[in-house]
Amino acid sequence: MNDFASPLQSLDQGNWFKLICGASYQHLPAVRNLVLAYTLAGADCIDVAADPAVIAVAEDAIATAIQLSPTHPRPLLMVSLNAGEDPHFRKATLQPEQCPSDCSQPCVGVCPADAIAFPSPGVVTDRCYGCGRCLPVCPIEQIITVSHTAKPKIIGPFIQTGRVQALEIHTQVGHLAEFKQLWQALKPFVPHLQVLAVSCPDGQGLLDYLASLYQLMEPLPCTLIWQTDGRPMSGDIGDGTTRATVLLAEKVLKAQLPGYVQLAGGTNRHTIAKLKAKGLLHPRLMSPAITIHASYIAGVAYGSFARNLLAPLQTQLETFSTHQVEHHAQLLHEAVSLASSLVAQLKPILNQPQARSELGQDLPLVPQMRRGNSSRIC
Repeated sequence: MNDFASPLQSLDQGNWFKLICGASYQHLPAVRNLVLAYTLAGADCIDVAADPAVIAVAEDAIATAIQLSPTHPRPLLMVSLNAGEDPHFRKATLQPEQCPSDCSQPCVGVCPADAIAFPSPGVVTDRCYGCGRCLPVCPIEQIITVSHTAKPKIIGPFIQTGRVQALEIHTQVGHLAEFKQLWQALKPFVPHLQVLAVSCPDGQGLLDYLASLYQLMEPLPCTLIWQTDGRPMSGDIGDGTTRATVLLAEKVLKAQLPGYVQLAGGTNRHTIAKLKAKGLLHPRLMSPAITIHASYIAGVAYGSFARNLLAPLQTQLETFSTHQVEHHAQLLHEAVSLASSLVAQLKPILNQPQARSELGQDLPLVPQMRRGNSSRIC
C-alpha cells in the first residue's frame, strides 16, 4: 500500500505538488490525460481553467484514477480567477489569410502547445494558453492577444457543491482595487473552500502588497497559499528559469506572512535541487549537511514543464480512435512513470518498491493499480 498523505498533510510536510493545466488551456483530451496521469503519480492539487467543460473532464479523470488506484487520496481540484489583466488569461489570435504566401511561419515553431495551424484556423483556441511567444516572431506583427476574465458567478456553484475545493486568485502589485472587487464577489463562496491561493509575480512593494491582501481577506476559513510566480509560463524555456521563482519564494518566506509558500513560474527539473542547495525544503527532505532555514517551502507547482513531459504521449494518443490514456495500457504506464519522475522529486516515498505497479510490468515509479481493471485499461 502506498504511503500517500492527504493534500493538506502534504502542505504541512513540505511536499505539496500541484499540476497547472493552464488558466486558458481548454484542450479537453489533453487535460483529461494529464489529470489522470498526475493523479496516479500522487499530485495533491490539479489546477484547471475556470470553464465548466474543463472542470467536468478533470473530475472524470480524477474519478477514473481513484477507480484504478483506490489507495490514492483524491487531489484537490482548483480553478483560477484573475484580479485585473494577467498573461495567464489570454489567447493569441491571427488571420491566416493575411499571412504572406512565402512566410516561413516562425510562430508555428515557437508555440509550445501546437496551437497554431495553417491554412486554418490559424490559432487553435482551446490549445492556446497565452504564453505570448508567437507575438514577437511574426514578420508582419499581426498576431495579437485577447484577454478574458473568469466570472465568479459561473464558478461559485462548483465551489458551493464541493466539486471545486480550491481557488487561486492571480493578481499583481498595484491591483488592490481590482482584487477588492473580485474578493467581494467571492466572499459567499470562500467558506466552502479547503484552499485559497494567491498568485503574484515580483514587483516593487510586493511584500507590502501581499500584507494588504491578507488584511483584506482575514479571517480566512480555509488554508492560505502564497504562490510565488517567478517567471510565468516559462518552465519549458530553459533550465535557468527556475532561479527567479526560487529567489522570489525566499523573499516571501522571509516576510513571514501567515500561510504557506509555494513556487510556480519557471519551475522545471532543477527546481528541487536549487531549493535543497538553499536549504529551503522541509527538514525531512534535506541533507543534514545543508543549513536549513527557519521556514521552508510548502510545495511546488509545475505547469508547462509538467505538460511537456507528457506531450509526446498525447501526440501518440491522438492518432488512435480512443484518446483516453487508460484504454492503452503501455501508454498509461509510460504516462504515469513520466509524471511520477517529477512528483517523486518532492515525494521520494514513490521510489520505494511498494509503489510499483501490480499490472504485471515492473516499471519504476508507477503506483499500484487495483487488480481486476485490466479490461478498462487495455
